Amino acid sequence: MTSEPRMRLFRLVGGIVAALCSVSIAIPLCAYAQDLYPSKPITILVGSAPGGSNDIFARTLSKRLQDELGQPVIVENKPAAGGILANNLVARAVPDGYTLVLLSSTFTTGAAIRKDLQYDAIKSFKPVAMIAKGPLLVTVNVNTPYKSLTELIDFAKLNPKKVNYGTSGIGSINQFATEAFSQAAGIQLTHVPYKGMGPAVTDLLGGQIDMIVASAPSLLSQVNTGKILALGVTSKERARAMPQLPTLQEAGLNGSVVDLWWGVLAPANTPDAIVERLNQTINKIMLEQAMQNFLNKEGAQTATMTSEAFAIYIKNEIKRWQVVAHQANIQPE
Repeated sequence: MTSEPRMRLFRLVGGIVAALCSVSIAIPLCAYAQDLYPSKPITILVGSAPGGSNDIFARTLSKRLQDELGQPVIVENKPAAGGILANNLVARAVPDGYTLVLLSSTFTTGAAIRKDLQYDAIKSFKPVAMIAKGPLLVTVNVNTPYKSLTELIDFAKLNPKKVNYGTSGIGSINQFATEAFSQAAGIQLTHVPYKGMGPAVTDLLGGQIDMIVASAPSLLSQVNTGKILALGVTSKERARAMPQLPTLQEAGLNGSVVDLWWGVLAPANTPDAIVERLNQTINKIMLEQAMQNFLNKEGAQTATMTSEAFAIYIKNEIKRWQVVAHQANIQPE
């Protein structure tokens, strides 16, 4: 048999095995799925436009994933409805490991408040691998009267709702992280939503708003040049990119830890053997020194875990944000 007919046979058998495994029959065959996968190109959907962190991470990962798996890994951008279009396409895709989505924390904040999703954030997906985590920076306009977390909190306590903060939109991780901060500090802030982080940063620079809590890639260059003042980070530990900044937890704000994370999901019922193959391969890639150096430049760091652990992480995140949303009365647009 020549190579092309043999490859067609492998693809046919692989598809049959994936289909059988997805409905939990012919279990002995499932062990072979990992060996047969992949036999054709893999597509990673990204629910945002080119140039954002999700897109950058997806394209960087896809190059190495292609090398490791021996098949093309294609990134497709579906920038609509805050990532919901891409998520929905993957939720409805054939569960054979050939259609994946790379997303971030907004997946869980959206699931916490939106009732119009055409998918179930837990039941419609099979978490594959978390790839990275990064802190959000608590930043203020350089001309504000507060120059530390303590001064900001003291001012806000004496002036309820006088401090306003910008976000990339209602229901964004920026809004949830800021509300988690304000709840931990016992202060009241005023939310100013924007259509993206770019306009919010512009207004912070111009003094139209007082404060922004956002990812390092969004703010690091302005912080390093002294155009924006960073007061702290939301992560549990100090950020490698800015080790001089205290964490909110160090400031005594228990319950304020928020990590911006990125990860890969597959459709529900994707065979465990295929998910495990992807998980092990992605984890191997993310632990490479070159990949860690890349993440450091982006203000993030490697955060590998098993598929099962990632699934639990997502469930816990959604529960946490539902509580924050209820306390802060965060409603979808």
